[in-house]
Amino acid sequence: MEKHHVEVMLTEEQVNARIRELGEKISRDYAGKSVHLICILKGSVYFTCELAKRITVPVTMDFMQCSSYGADTKSSGVVRLAKDLDESITGKDVIIIEDIIDSGRTLNHLKKLLGQRNPASLKICTLLDKPDRRVVDVPVEYVGFQIEDKFVIGYGLDYDQQYRNLPYIGVVEFD
Repeated sequence: MEKHHVEVMLTEEQVNARIRELGEKISRDYAGKSVHLICILKGSVYFTCELAKRITVPVTMDFMQCSSYGADTKSSGVVRLAKDLDESITGKDVIIIEDIIDSGRTLNHLKKLLGQRNPASLKICTLLDKPDRRVVDVPVEYVGFQIEDKFVIGYGLDYDQQYRNLPYIGVVEFD
């Protein structure tokens, strides 16, 4: 396994505090309703679980897997759907949970695809947002942190399947 120098960008405490704030906001926004979270695998699983624990309205959950990265550090521009939802979202208040929004291509593709399935509402929540890398404009209702254009890992984000388990967000320094 290749080792890299990793610099902490957002501490575990900062990430946990912001997830708590997002959970509180979502709970207020969906007061009296239930919310259906769609976790985008694999990177969003850590964020989705921590966020769900902090939402006080009823929560249901499903999973999708798509990618535009592969083993590279830049988006390929081609969105590949590897796993679709197990249940219908018709009539549900849905929030797509993403770990990071970079080019916007993946979320744009998913929002169009899921919008055709007649949810009552469809919003996006991301832990990290890189607006400087945006190629496709995608409205994001819930943003954890806006970050600069650096390759980040930890808290579910990986580099070639490594570093997902770090409890903080770090920047990989490549030699």
